[in-house]
Amino acid sequence: MDRIDEYIQQGITGPREINPDERRKFLGTLRERVVVALTQSQVREKGTYSEVEELMKQNKEATLFLNGKMNYTYLSDYIKLANNVGNKYLISTDKEHDTDLGLVLAYDYAIDKQNIYITKKENSQTPEQDTDENRLVQFFKKLF
Repeated sequence: MDRIDEYIQQGITGPREINPDERRKFLGTLRERVVVALTQSQVREKGTYSEVEELMKQNKEATLFLNGKMNYTYLSDYIKLANNVGNKYLISTDKEHDTDLGLVLAYDYAIDKQNIYITKKENSQTPEQDTDENRLVQFFKKLF
């Protein structure tokens, strides 16, 4: 009787997944398969990360997972890069759950890489200088 209940339950809810929370976070794949990951804010930055480009060239068999909830204009640079380098890419959209990740480069098998996150691009100015300059510019724009 348990087999029948299990079969009915799978028909209603779909097949069981291994680590569903982890799959949601990493855009449909598992942490152990990831080569590199960028947050949504990193993907929104102008241009692409050179580290990601190098890793894509070194791992051409890996698939690039992109967060489908993000605006396509932010994803387009990475899609072009994937096409140029020769990586497959998938746009992953989970309407029920959010993740802070915007890009994941991963294999379809475990590689267990320790450091998968890239730190943000370094700006030549500190954030304090940047905001002070922006305030001055805004002030003068209002005057003239």
